Amino acid sequence: MALLLGSFLRNQRIILSASLKQNFQISKPHLPRRECHVCCLRKTNAARPALLPINGQNLGFHPALKRSSPRDSAGVSRCEHFHTSVPRRAIPAPLVWMVLKPLQKLLAIILGRSIRKWWVALPDNRRQLLREWMWLQRWRLAAGAGVALVIIAVFLFTHLDETPLTGRTRLVVFSKENYMELAALLSDEYMAEFAELMLPVSDSRQKVVERVIQHLAQRNKDIPEISEVRWTVHVVQDPKVNAFVLPNGKVFVFTGMLEAVADVHQLTIVLGHEMAHALLGHSAEQASLSHVVDLLSLILLTAIWAICPRDSLALLGHWAQEKLTQLMFRRPYSRKLEAEADEVGLQLAAKACADVRAGPVFWQQMEMRDRLQGELELPEWLSTHPSHKNRYTQMDRHIPQALVLRENCVCPPLPKSDPRVIFSKSVEMLLENSKNQTKSEGELKPRPYNPVSSHGRPPKLTDRTRRALVRNATKCPKITLRSCDVLPLSWGNLYMGQLQVILYTNLAFMDEWQEESHY
Repeated sequence: MALLLGSFLRNQRIILSASLKQNFQISKPHLPRRECHVCCLRKTNAARPALLPINGQNLGFHPALKRSSPRDSAGVSRCEHFHTSVPRRAIPAPLVWMVLKPLQKLLAIILGRSIRKWWVALPDNRRQLLREWMWLQRWRLAAGAGVALVIIAVFLFTHLDETPLTGRTRLVVFSKENYMELAALLSDEYMAEFAELMLPVSDSRQKVVERVIQHLAQRNKDIPEISEVRWTVHVVQDPKVNAFVLPNGKVFVFTGMLEAVADVHQLTIVLGHEMAHALLGHSAEQASLSHVVDLLSLILLTAIWAICPRDSLALLGHWAQEKLTQLMFRRPYSRKLEAEADEVGLQLAAKACADVRAGPVFWQQMEMRDRLQGELELPEWLSTHPSHKNRYTQMDRHIPQALVLRENCVCPPLPKSDPRVIFSKSVEMLLENSKNQTKSEGELKPRPYNPVSSHGRPPKLTDRTRRALVRNATKCPKITLRSCDVLPLSWGNLYMGQLQVILYTNLAFMDEWQEESHY
């Protein structure tokens, strides 16, 4: 029996991988004012991050703490492990549930179908006797159902928990230790999957992401869920716009995400959002909800296969039950967690002295990018994430509170030029230019976006170009809207990252200013 169970667990690896990735890659309307304990002790130069002019328009903060390797910095490390033998771990409870999940549904279908066949095979007189017996025992059956409901209510009540920052009450079935073991298994799987795509530690993109994570962890070390975690950064060479953080501190950022952000501020807000998922324990919360919903769905699934007279109708009812569960429970709850992570991530970025006004701009950029690429926009109620428009609208509402928190953390003043206004003016200029071009040249045919194409991308930076960028960056203090403020947008071919310019500019200033920057 043990051998059969072991073989079954191995055969379920593909199903497990998909389920785990879905759980790991995924509020209150007003949060109480939160003081910054770690960065508001005193107003000194030691608490100020160095400001770095970027692309002649914005001021980018310098996330380096001091002249030291990221390997030696507090809370951030690179993943370098050595084992003399394969480590053996006990099977965590969430893993057992995820593996047995398909088997539970199969057993429910078999049970319901067996009940239906048994009922159809009964003679009419036996059916009548059974109905009369159930009517006579109705109070006992009702009492049994009541006891079962009380047991379920006690179980749910004893597993209620509060989120670390927002104080929201939630249901968490699995313990933190079990889910950390599950996160370790998943991180090993990701490391094996992305082994050929990992950027070297000497890559400038790897260094920038490490320093941003280091800066976020340092400025939010008053939060135990952040200070107690060893954050490890992995940048994956992949054009997908994706980034995620596992509960054990493993940070995975795809190069497509680095190309989608316009500056370090947007990158900080994105990584703060992913760190918020980890510190709030959203993956364990989502898995707990799925566990409870699945158990309740088993009862409904058994009833569907027992009541429906034919297998075809039962299959249709099964499909409808799955879709209703997705639309009514799983996806709305996932959107709720994403909105909460946006709110908390904005607070983390504010304490890290990032320009939080760049957050709504990022989601406006993503909305424009999807439109220019011709991607089909699904209705929000069909998606696990809020729409881009809803995200930047909700984030705009949290900007005033985030600015107050940023000021309480003794951060340097922000430039007067608001990135949201700059982006809005840039879009207006883009549309005006496209109209003029249409009038002069006839109908404009937008070209589809090709992430591999070099059209619209900055040229390869040489040492001479790098020095020129640094000189230009130093000459751009607080400025009003002009040509250098306009984001690098082009009709039909949208490339908003320009990360190569940002990376070289930031790395040059990090080396120059790190002696003056202390947190």
